[in-house]
This record gives sequence, C-alpha cells and structure tokens, in this order.
Amino acid sequence: MKTDTVARDLKSGKLHDILAETAEAAAAVILPFWRNGVEVMSKADDSPVTLADQQAEALILQRLADVWPGVPAIAEEAASAHGTPESAPDRYWLIDPLDGTRGFVQGKEAFTVNIALVEKGRLLAGVVSAPALGVTWRTTGSGAERRAFGEAWRSIRVRERPSEGVALLSHSITDEEAERLMRQNGCAVWQGMDSSLKFCLIAEGRFDAYPRTGPTSEWDTAAGQAVLEAAGGRVLGSDGQTLAYGKPGFLNGPFTAIGA
Repeated sequence: MKTDTVARDLKSGKLHDILAETAEAAAAVILPFWRNGVEVMSKADDSPVTLADQQAEALILQRLADVWPGVPAIAEEAASAHGTPESAPDRYWLIDPLDGTRGFVQGKEAFTVNIALVEKGRLLAGVVSAPALGVTWRTTGSGAERRAFGEAWRSIRVRERPSEGVALLSHSITDEEAERLMRQNGCAVWQGMDSSLKFCLIAEGRFDAYPRTGPTSEWDTAAGQAVLEAAGGRVLGSDGQTLAYGKPGFLNGPFTAIGA
C-alpha cells in the first residue's frame, strides 16, 4: 500500500519543521531586496509585484515539490499569471510568498511569507515568517509556536479578552469604518497593521480582534488563520462559521479573526 507521506510527516512533526525552514529560507531571499530600491512591476489587477515575490515563491514551490511531490500548490504569483483551478484539489498548498508587498516596497516592516496546507476545505498546517522582524510563527499539531530566527521555539496562546480589547485593522480602511468595526467587535482602541502579521499578533496574545470587510484571497489568510486557530483563536465568516477554503475563485468574503 502506498504511504501517505504528508499524513505521516504531519503526525511526526516533520512537516511543521520543514515548512518553518522553508519560510525562513524564503525570508532570506526577500531581505536583500528590502529597502534596496527594488523594481516594482504591476500585475493584471494593478497590484504590485517584485523580484522578491517571484524568487521567494519559486524557492517555496521547489522545496515543497522536492519533499512532497504530487501535492498541488496554489501560489499568488502563479495564480496571477495563469489563473486558479476551477475547483480546489482535495489536498493542496496555499502560498503567499510576500504578503504586504506595498508596505515592503515602501520600506515598512510588516510583510510576511505564508505557507499553508489545506485538505477538503480545512487547514492542516501553516507557517508565517516576518523577514524584517526576524520572527516565525507555526502550527505544531498540538498548538502554536513562535521563534526569533535562530532561537528556540516557544509556545504561544491567545489571551483572555481584556475589559478594553484592542483591534488590528488594515491600513486601507477609513477612520470611520475603523471606528465602526472596533465598536462592533467590543474593542476600545485600534491599531493599523499590514499583512498576515495581524493573525499572529492575536495568536501570541498581544491583540484581540481583526475584522475584515474588504476582499482578500485565500492565500492571504490561510497560514495566519492556521496559526491563530492552533493558538486557541477563531476566524469566522459573515455567516458565523469558521472561514473555510476552496471557495469559488479562492476568494474570501468578510471575516473576523478573534482571540479568546
């Protein structure tokens, strides 16, 4: 009988180790471009892309294919160039090699590398690495962990909601919309933040909610959601159900990421 290497490596923890190593290798590819006058190109939807995005994605795709051949991948830059499948495979990778490209080009620090494993709409594993911050977050199979590059892993957990919760919101929304979302989610103050870093900061207990009304692609959220859920949090769609994957066009509707 053929061995299911993905299931075996998930159970042993090897998969989580390799995903973290791969994300940090992609971070090492990206960092030399940061604050170094990288050329910015435009995709079909007018969103920016750089050589950093493209080279990081190529590295991730090659490493995953070397270890787990036959598992398809849906990655942002390949999807932008060639489109997405009409329907989701049973099991596949979701990859955003550089989430927060606009901020990256502007020299900001909140950009991330994202890799997630999805099976039948459900997240099995995920890793988020923040190259400029030198930090990686990952699922473990029994929880979530964080490490500074080169240091030991430590467990993370969402915090109990304080009396005055703090929301993280996208910089792209208006102050009026931010105030509405903050009140709607029972938070007293809010802070703007780019990229999937928002999920991870909630997962490690520093913030409490991240409501999102604007459109996102599934590769923008999958890895961060996996980490947050492993740390005890939730990501709920507008129907109140857990945000699932493999939706038409691999697009998300409104959602809210919350800690405790």
